[in-house]
Amino acid sequence: MTDKPSRRRAPSSAGAASASTDARLSTLHLAPDSLAFALDGAAQAVGAVRAGAALPAALQTVLASSGHHAARGATQDIAYRTMRRLAVADALQHKLVRKGPPPHVANVLACAFALLVDDEAHAAYTPFTVVDQAVNAVGARREFAFARGLVNAVLRNFLRERETLLAEARQDPVARWNYPAWWIDAVKRGQPGAWESILEAGNRQGPLTLRVNARRTSVPEYLDTLKAAHIDALAAGERAVRLQTPMPVDRIPGFSEGVVSVQDSGAQLAAQLLGAKDGMRVLDACAAPGGKTGHVLELANVELIALESDVQRAGRIRENLERLGLEAEIRVGDAGDPSGWSDGDPFDRILADVPCSASGIVRRHPDIRWLRRPSDIAALVAEQRRILAALWPLVATGGELLYVTCSIFPEEGELQAQWFGAVHEDAVRLDAPGQLLPTAARASAGLVPDSPGGSNAANPGSETAPPACTTSNREAEPFADHDGFFYARFQKR
Repeated sequence: MTDKPSRRRAPSSAGAASASTDARLSTLHLAPDSLAFALDGAAQAVGAVRAGAALPAALQTVLASSGHHAARGATQDIAYRTMRRLAVADALQHKLVRKGPPPHVANVLACAFALLVDDEAHAAYTPFTVVDQAVNAVGARREFAFARGLVNAVLRNFLRERETLLAEARQDPVARWNYPAWWIDAVKRGQPGAWESILEAGNRQGPLTLRVNARRTSVPEYLDTLKAAHIDALAAGERAVRLQTPMPVDRIPGFSEGVVSVQDSGAQLAAQLLGAKDGMRVLDACAAPGGKTGHVLELANVELIALESDVQRAGRIRENLERLGLEAEIRVGDAGDPSGWSDGDPFDRILADVPCSASGIVRRHPDIRWLRRPSDIAALVAEQRRILAALWPLVATGGELLYVTCSIFPEEGELQAQWFGAVHEDAVRLDAPGQLLPTAARASAGLVPDSPGGSNAANPGSETAPPACTTSNREAEPFADHDGFFYARFQKR
């Protein structure tokens, strides 16, 4: 699939509802295809995130326990919408509810508010339907039936004074932007010229972008395949195609046969920038789930070792490669401790897609903003340096290391690259995009301007963040719509 958020952290208390979850819920008697059923499932997932779980894992647990495939799409959609609107939903609840209800009821309300804050022209459901189904969702649980009247009154009160209540709630920047205060401050500090557009981009749903397998077909040929299947799509990069309307992968022509993979167009730059050639020895460090591994192998016949510290995640690399019909040697080990997995032979190319805050892919993983803590950044910076210091000795003379993070924070990007160049005298910094900020498709074909901070010609002696930049994938313009990444290349003298 696409890019991987790094290890998640348990959040501090967020919003009006308690971070704890209801230990046991009574039997639910609702039609699986009803909005009420989906609201109940989404509320359970939101409660799990408040308690520190990642949203995909929370949804997997909820959906597995329900056993109803019909509810999957709606439950996921509501849960992800709620993560993108959680702060304003909690602010509204705090304003309209005097005494906090049980966590599950509060989470049903949060999900309902997340559906109601959109104006009717862009709403997924009519206001009447949301109110009616939220009441049904609460009433369907025996232990929460007493809250039916509360939910009904709160949501109707909101609809009567919607504009006023939203305006009041959004006076608080946390509710206005739907990020923790520390995150907003970090984006302002790191990208002062683009912070508002970055935060806004993170609250949109990312597009479904495909990587076309260079060994199987070309972008024009695959666009013809989609056209024949009556699927609207656009070229979005050298090997990228963006679907106009997202759909399950089992409906995408050629996916199961390995003709295409799901991967953001910004992430597709990694294999291109790595520049691996036939016959080279390549290491993909921190490789799971294997999206970039597969892309490297699609572009060149190389001897590739895919390294991953987690056994289960290493299995996902194997699954992805099998679908693509490609092979790599998969090793389980710590990229920061080569003694446990390296045979000592040098590599011509190393792809160091290191653990990071995942702040650049928050539109695809909106729960990250609520799971991260301010102290995580310093810890991740230290981990990145540990891994880089361990990998650099494995690069052959004349070989290259590509440093990658899916982050927009300079501490994990430009400042980290400057540190690396300063401590390794044998490292020559090569051209690379630097900081890619999240962008959305534009109605016009206007290009996104580069800035000096977007190149790799940075002053290695600088100890401050470079100017904000909005460098974009040149091959993807004018259809740029990608997540946030940082890329730096180093060659060993």
